[in-house]
Amino acid sequence: MERKRFIIVNERVRRNAVDAILRAPEGSAVAVGPASRSLDQNAKFHAICTDIANSPMTWAGKRRTAEEWKVLLVSGHTKATEGEVEFVPGLEGEFVNIRESTARMSVKRAASLITYALAFCDSNGIHLTETIRGGFHEAANDRRVA
Repeated sequence: MERKRFIIVNERVRRNAVDAILRAPEGSAVAVGPASRSLDQNAKFHAICTDIANSPMTWAGKRRTAEEWKVLLVSGHTKATEGEVEFVPGLEGEFVNIRESTARMSVKRAASLITYALAFCDSNGIHLTETIRGGFHEAANDRRVA
């Protein structure tokens, strides 16, 4: 059976979703909830993280990878938006930030994270080369990119 996903935007889509459920074979799974962040949002956020990693920007005394910037940005965004930031002792005695999952973010939450990341780049003079190259940000909007 082919997997189907419905974003309920009107009554016709709602009826199509109900019809798909009624026709689904035994053992099928159904989930209903808020839409999660889009693939475009995910790609844009990762492009921003790559741009920061490719910049001369350092954190805690050294340059960081895109994955490390992702952790830093998600943690900072959570704190800035008054979410819960929790550090727990890790399995080997290190400290671990139990952070929010970007894959489970709503579209609105992911948009807020992207806005936070773009503001970070703007306030730190980080060029958005990969973000622009990927079509996620127009060069005209970034006065630092020629």
